[in-house]
Amino acid sequence: MAAIGCGTTYNNREAASFSDVVVMAVKPAVIPRVLHDLQPCVTPARPLVTSVALGVTLATMEANLPPESRVIRIMPNTPALVQLGASVFCRGAHATDEDVQTTRRLLSAVGEVDEVPEGFLDAVTGLSGAGPAYVYLAIEALADGGVRMGLPRPLSLKLAAQTVMGAAKMVLETGKHPGQLKDEVCSPGAREGHDLSRNSHTPTGCTIQGVAALERNGLRAAFISAVHDATVKSIETSGK
Repeated sequence: MAAIGCGTTYNNREAASFSDVVVMAVKPAVIPRVLHDLQPCVTPARPLVTSVALGVTLATMEANLPPESRVIRIMPNTPALVQLGASVFCRGAHATDEDVQTTRRLLSAVGEVDEVPEGFLDAVTGLSGAGPAYVYLAIEALADGGVRMGLPRPLSLKLAAQTVMGAAKMVLETGKHPGQLKDEVCSPGAREGHDLSRNSHTPTGCTIQGVAALERNGLRAAFISAVHDATVKSIETSGK
């Protein structure tokens, strides 16, 4: 860290005493100890105290810091490591517009960022916070499908990952609903009794066959349930 001009310390109070912004990036169970350590050096003037800890509410932060402390709660996700994060934040009662702009600048450096009401945070956790894990499973499964059909593993994994990334970019940049984009890829399937051989001129609709298989195996329901269950766990963690 010294090589890039950053000081380091194991002392929370020392770290906060010379900081304009504090980011609490520890497990939720450790937050009470950190807040206790910060109490003597936090004032309404500085520093801004932010947290990325799961389930730690604004009320908890404010109740364990001096009156009128400026706090912001953040929910990022791991693709921030490649500057493609999806982050949201909510401000505490005494956070200023300047604090909000500072938070936006910090988070926009590693992806997209939105301010939301705190009531959205648990659902955000279940969707974008945990979401990369769902997508990794989807990429792995797609790659396994390619391997099953004879593709080399490295090529299959590369094609699966690039396909997911490209599809996501299509949604974000075209503004079209995912259902519309899906329909644009799906050709009509061949009618029963028509020749499906390679030389047939009848549309075979291979994409819609794949979509039908996903529907038959409950893909949408599985994703919806994943977001639901992760959200419920976030709610339980915050003690609501």
